[in-house]
Amino acid sequence: MKVSDVMTTTPLTCDENDNLRSVVEKMVMRRCGSIPVTDRDGNLTGIVTIRDTMLPLYPNFGEYVHDAVHGRDFEEMEENYKRVLCMKVKEVMTPEPMSTSTDESILKAASYMGLRNLRRIPVTDNGKLVGMISIGDIARGLYIHQAV
Repeated sequence: MKVSDVMTTTPLTCDENDNLRSVVEKMVMRRCGSIPVTDRDGNLTGIVTIRDTMLPLYPNFGEYVHDAVHGRDFEEMEENYKRVLCMKVKEVMTPEPMSTSTDESILKAASYMGLRNLRRIPVTDNGKLVGMISIGDIARGLYIHQAV
């Protein structure tokens, strides 16, 4: 079974200059944990995850070490979310993310995802985004839609 047999062919996308508020709203409304980032020509340039949008809220390790009191002030961290919502996607996205092609075996794609602990990855054709595939897509293809 190939990736093209089970992938989502109309993935939600964003631009690297979109603000995080608009991207988080898309993720919440569509119940998805990541959105591919594309340029105007549809080329995959990155991916942003809900985790990426949360990380700017937390202090880094050095900040914890130097200021243990404020480094654990979760109410103060929550106030920073207003600032985070105005950040651009390019500030938090993973550039040049792992992707797969439409003619790849779904088990090979699943093994790549497992090695990197990813739940979904973009599907590209000559650099252009053509879909997304998730662990759920693979499981449905293997265990539900596969003829016995």
